[in-house]
Amino acid sequence: MDREALFERLKEPLDLLVLGGGATGAGVLWEATLRGLKAALVEAGDFASGTSSRSTKLLHGGVRYLELAFKRLDLRQLRLVVDALQERKVVMDLAPHLARPLTLVTPLFRPLEIPYYALGLKLYDLLAGKRRLAPSRYLPPDEVARLFPDLPRTLGGVAYQDGQFADFRLNLALIFSALERGAVAVNHAEATALLLEGGRVRGAVVRDRLSGKEVEVFAKAVVNATGPLADRVRCLLDPDLPPLLTPSSGAHLVLDYPLEAGLLIPRTKDGRVLFLLPYRGMALLGTTDLPAEPEPCPLPREEEVAYLLEEMRPYLGDLSGRVRAAWSGLRPLVGKGETKLLVRDHHIEERRGLYTLVGGKWTTFRLMALDLLERVAKDLGLALPPSLSHATPLLGAGPKPPLPLPEEQARHLYGTYGTLAPGVLALGERPLLPGLPYLEGEVVWAVRRELARKPLDVLARRMGLAFLDQKKALEALSRVVDLMAPLLGWGEERKRAELEEARALLPGLC
Repeated sequence: MDREALFERLKEPLDLLVLGGGATGAGVLWEATLRGLKAALVEAGDFASGTSSRSTKLLHGGVRYLELAFKRLDLRQLRLVVDALQERKVVMDLAPHLARPLTLVTPLFRPLEIPYYALGLKLYDLLAGKRRLAPSRYLPPDEVARLFPDLPRTLGGVAYQDGQFADFRLNLALIFSALERGAVAVNHAEATALLLEGGRVRGAVVRDRLSGKEVEVFAKAVVNATGPLADRVRCLLDPDLPPLLTPSSGAHLVLDYPLEAGLLIPRTKDGRVLFLLPYRGMALLGTTDLPAEPEPCPLPREEEVAYLLEEMRPYLGDLSGRVRAAWSGLRPLVGKGETKLLVRDHHIEERRGLYTLVGGKWTTFRLMALDLLERVAKDLGLALPPSLSHATPLLGAGPKPPLPLPEEQARHLYGTYGTLAPGVLALGERPLLPGLPYLEGEVVWAVRRELARKPLDVLARRMGLAFLDQKKALEALSRVVDLMAPLLGWGEERKRAELEEARALLPGLC
């Protein structure tokens, strides 16, 4: 895929210019393209390089939000849960190679917890309607002990299902599905200024951060989908605007702790929910919720790591020696107040032709895009055809193709690339590192077909190794640079510079 040609296409007049290549922006680009608009997206970093690759990897209605809805009599929370439960199954149908059901267990330690959580999760099932997954059920103590042998003796548990997905790969699937239908998307391209005509926003100045080139991009409407950084883009229009967002930090740890099912700890010391989930042969522990300043590359704070490990200690003992990776993402929460109580629904602000779409959550990205497109169409007098995004499979969706590989490698390739896996395999089946399922052909594919231009574009957001084991990612870094160099025309000096930059950025996965 020719990134330079895509950058040149930004010079063509557009219906919609989307700023931000995370879940929100990717969803808008896909929805706009499906409905016949000429749309382009630019992302200052790599696609999904911010919050959208640092989630808990769950497609869920939100058990905690359901509890808050009833405790606080909050219809907004309840509506969010219902919408998300519907969308959970939609996403799994659109990208079955990237999303699947996951069983989670809430352990029970006190008699009154049995009816409380059993009834709550039955209601959770009921609200999903026809799109519900497997029904929740009581597990006897011996079954809970089998699933979680390190857990203290329980009175049993309640098992229920939500969805688990590869967030960064779904983000890419949305963008590349749109590209296949004629859209434009360019990573490492930053909007540095907004273009005004008659006092209204009519585009943006976009700078290619790799070549230094600049282009003026004109569009009928500009969408600010930059997540936690949305207030910075709003300030390009008016530096005195009050902020919309109250960002919070969500840190996660990956532990060398294989799991058969997920574990939901329903109440921590500060009233949050903790998840310990199976994740590519490891376990994903998260998340925190602390006020944070908006920044493109947040690092997990020491107190967040300590909090997660301390909260799990009464349940599974000391896990500090099992940490293999850590990351932090910023939630773009709308409104003011205690972050754990703010509703995770979305908000659209139109200001002189700049449409800011913020808030929401990964599971509801499609509904966010639908609302945004309806608003833009109404304001601009556009007659859009009905949306088909609920029934249009994403790139790679389809039956698992035969792959002449050991089971672990075949599962990894299909779970990353879907039906495109044979094409990846054809580019090189040599392992990137001994004992791991990642292949050298994936690096070549990432550069040629998925616009990867930096080593961490490959290791983090194309292959996912950096999110799983940061030490192993560091070991693979030199080989990744060697494979990328001839494809991108890097000499020895450029290779050294890319290596040094990637080593410095790896802790933040930027």
